[in-house]
Amino acid sequence: MSIDPLPARADRSNWRTAPYSRQAFRNIRAILPVADIESAPGSAWPLPARPREFDDFSLKLPNGSRLDLAGFLKTTATDGLVVLHDGRIVFEFYDGGLDRETPHILMSATKSITGLMAGILVGRGELDVNAEVTTYISEVAATAYRGASIRELLDMRAGVVLDAAGLQAYADASGWEPVAPGATADLHGFYATMRAQAKPHGGPFSYVSANTDLLGWVIERATGRSFANLVGTLLWKPMGASGETYITVDAKGAPRCTGGFCATLRDFARLGQLVLANGHRDSNQIIPERWIEDIRHGGDAEAWREGQWRDSFAAISRNMHYRSGWYVIDDAPQLLFAMGIHGQNLFVDTVNNIVIAKVSSWAQPVEPQAIWLTHKAVAEFTRCIGEDAGR
Repeated sequence: MSIDPLPARADRSNWRTAPYSRQAFRNIRAILPVADIESAPGSAWPLPARPREFDDFSLKLPNGSRLDLAGFLKTTATDGLVVLHDGRIVFEFYDGGLDRETPHILMSATKSITGLMAGILVGRGELDVNAEVTTYISEVAATAYRGASIRELLDMRAGVVLDAAGLQAYADASGWEPVAPGATADLHGFYATMRAQAKPHGGPFSYVSANTDLLGWVIERATGRSFANLVGTLLWKPMGASGETYITVDAKGAPRCTGGFCATLRDFARLGQLVLANGHRDSNQIIPERWIEDIRHGGDAEAWREGQWRDSFAAISRNMHYRSGWYVIDDAPQLLFAMGIHGQNLFVDTVNNIVIAKVSSWAQPVEPQAIWLTHKAVAEFTRCIGEDAGR
């Protein structure tokens, strides 16, 4: 497909900054190297339409004013939103140049995809999540990752602390930012030489994006195949994803498994529908059902309560856990969600059979008000749909 011309001077130094970001987020190929992921346009998972207007949608703000649906979409810089109920599209919206056929970067919602891939490989007997990282990647034996398990990477419980210098070295290695002349963006090289501090592994939730990029290396080493090939063969094509899909890679081809996945909004929603269906598409078990159940019920709530983001999510819920790259709100109805900076989200409500996929272009990486509004909107969509069902 054609690539839109980017705003003047859009490059690696500013593509995540407004006003460049909105167009850049749907034109990642023009900025970063990528690896293509095969989809299956000839056998797409059908998403029949059953549209609803949602004229009764209303969010009450702390100051007493209200937002209708259009106001919510605008306030949270929404590029696209799909709401599924019982596998049917009840609402679909695009703005800012995004359309059904154009992939949008998912940022750290990518971690949830990487977590599902780990589950698929566990089911195939190709990955042991209880093994130590060094079982697969001996290159990190002299680093803070020594002694950490694959499970601790998945659950953000590895005792790795990156200081400012370490964060900058990691950013340089990812290839998402400009690097010094003559330098090479090299994620594998970063891990082999990292000097991060270590705390005991298996402690409270501590969000370190480098954990999931390392998990991507583990997956590739365990299987002898590229992450992009594995996703296409074992997840994306069997699921019935139909659109252009790719993942960003560093200068040597290592995938950005922590945040570089780019997909169409409908395929993002299809992923949510697959999780809702406990890993099934028709009679095909794509993700082991026990892996989905483990995401829902296997996380450590105490690790979350003692962890880094407890207070940040207190206005949404204090009853949460994080498992295999997914956030889980355990308040009824239990809600699973994937989350990425600048407003990328996938929500799965297994009780009410609702999936909501949202991609955005927030001006700031993290906007607490927009996060709160988005979660309130999920509850409001559920209310509106429930009222329809009760009529």
